[in-house]
Amino acid sequence: MLKFSQALHLAVGSISSYKLRSALTTLGIIIGVAAVVANVSLGASFNQFFVDELGSQGSNFIVIYSEDINLFFDNQLDVIRNTPKVEGVSPIRQQLAGVTYISTVRQVDIQGTSADYEKIGNVQLEVGNYFSDQDKYSAVIGSDVAYEKFDQRLSYRNSIDIEFIRRDGTPVSRSFRIIGIIDSPDTEFIQSGAESDVRIFIPIDTMNEMLGIEDYGGFSITVEDAESVRPVSEEIDKKLARSLGVSERELDNEDVKPYSIFNQADILDQLDELSDALTSLFTSVALISLLVGSIGIMNIMLVTVTERTKEIGLLKSLGYTRSNILYLFIIESIILGLIGGVLGTVLGFAGSYAAVSFLGLPYIFPTYLLVLGVGIAVVVGLIAGIYPANKASKLDPVESLRKR
Repeated sequence: MLKFSQALHLAVGSISSYKLRSALTTLGIIIGVAAVVANVSLGASFNQFFVDELGSQGSNFIVIYSEDINLFFDNQLDVIRNTPKVEGVSPIRQQLAGVTYISTVRQVDIQGTSADYEKIGNVQLEVGNYFSDQDKYSAVIGSDVAYEKFDQRLSYRNSIDIEFIRRDGTPVSRSFRIIGIIDSPDTEFIQSGAESDVRIFIPIDTMNEMLGIEDYGGFSITVEDAESVRPVSEEIDKKLARSLGVSERELDNEDVKPYSIFNQADILDQLDELSDALTSLFTSVALISLLVGSIGIMNIMLVTVTERTKEIGLLKSLGYTRSNILYLFIIESIILGLIGGVLGTVLGFAGSYAAVSFLGLPYIFPTYLLVLGVGIAVVVGLIAGIYPANKASKLDPVESLRKR
């Protein structure tokens, strides 16, 4: 019986004797494994990126909005505020307005909120403060509005004029003092539907007073903990629908409800699905490369059998059995796969790091990829080597020795 140490010694010797052939054999595996490792790592990085982006929008949030007018009032605000585990709620309204600074007029999205929105929307200020519920004509502006929108840069404590057009077509203008500038975000404000750096935030009571209305465009809500997001969202949905005359049996019919509601948990589920789809796509492409690599191993191993027929005949004449030859060739295939797996994993690690650095993604390299990369390569090497090894073991020793 051929010992493992003997088979290993012979296999390593064979690989060392034919360095170019061995390198070509492992090349396909290296590329395939590198592609699998890099793409799975990229998928994990994209998933973490989505989670980080969502987390920057605020913690445990729920958002309700509607295109209808005269739908949401203080009654609905109280319904939400009195729902158990609701930590904070801010009515919101969005409208385009003419904004004047010195002699320059620009159209800017104005977001009306309460003071609670600073925490709910995770608003990060570069300078100054967010307005309080006692402030009336105070404004917090995005960095793009401050530094890019106008001919001259706006700064803390400057004044701007905001002019709205009421529903009846009447213009109304007021002067606002800038009390804060929002730090330029890397992410979009999911809760308000626009980037904060191109927006001006003012007290919603002041905004409604200027517009001559009392209704709200929607609500931004935060709850106590992540586990409560979905049940609290469902409870608010039921209460809100009831207050607006929508029956409970029609809660799931989005065409009947005059508003839309979404929450952080739902978005996380959607992002997980997107991330899984991206990972599956990336991995599928990589597996094709791995398949091509395995075929390459098989082809070169078959050529190796042809080239080594005399060697095989000599081994058999020395008493090596068919199973010994089969074992020897399989060990050789596994070693080639192992080498390809280690080098491919290292290459995949470097490739994924370079890709996420270029894309600006968080770098995630799951430790299981170390085992996965090497394991896949060994299995591929084993499978790709079985047929050539079986063919080699069946060679007739006399015929093999006759070949030049």
